Amino acid sequence: MRVGVITFPGTLDDVDAQRAVKYADGEAVPLWHGDHDLKGVDAVIVPGGFSYGDYLRCGAIARFAPVMQEVIEAANNGMPVLGICNGFQILAEAHLLPGALTRNHKLHFVCRDQWLKVENTSTAWTTRYDENAEILVPLKSGEGGYQADEDTLKELEDNGRVVFRYVGDNPNGSRNNIAGITNARGNVVGLMPHPEHAIDALTGPTDDGLGMFLSLLDTVVKA
Repeated sequence: MRVGVITFPGTLDDVDAQRAVKYADGEAVPLWHGDHDLKGVDAVIVPGGFSYGDYLRCGAIARFAPVMQEVIEAANNGMPVLGICNGFQILAEAHLLPGALTRNHKLHFVCRDQWLKVENTSTAWTTRYDENAEILVPLKSGEGGYQADEDTLKELEDNGRVVFRYVGDNPNGSRNNIAGITNARGNVVGLMPHPEHAIDALTGPTDDGLGMFLSLLDTVVKA
């Protein structure tokens, strides 16, 4: 399993994402924002951070990076793609996922360990979880409030496209407590919390996040 991890100017969590891939017995392949080249990978992770300093809107500039043209085409052809935090914002800006991420409702940066409920276990990134399992992973974002119009929310809810939902207090004002969603095909997933920071109980609150990367291994092997 060869998984590309993109680095943009301002990316912070690319090394952590690469480490998570290695924990799942995969090969992490660094991808550079300025290249039109996915290097023949089986999947792509768009990691967290502050791409291009979060100028304009989070992810708004990164969406136009050369490598994203390749990611958009590959995702539309079925390649598994995961966007974490800023990566989720980039996927929304690229219209690979619907909706938008806005300033947290209390206008403060949130950094805490967060419980999530896994509501869709059929995506390329969630097959290792039991339905309605609750997992604990770190959350760290200032613009993590998921927003969408009523028709989009209904489509997501009616078709099981909400993948993760916040448990307990809503940390950022996301509509319907949504923490992560998928596209209709199930190969593209975006979430605000950071599963790559919860792959080893020695370095994170749990190893609950590792299931996402092991799920990808299963998806790639089956393909």
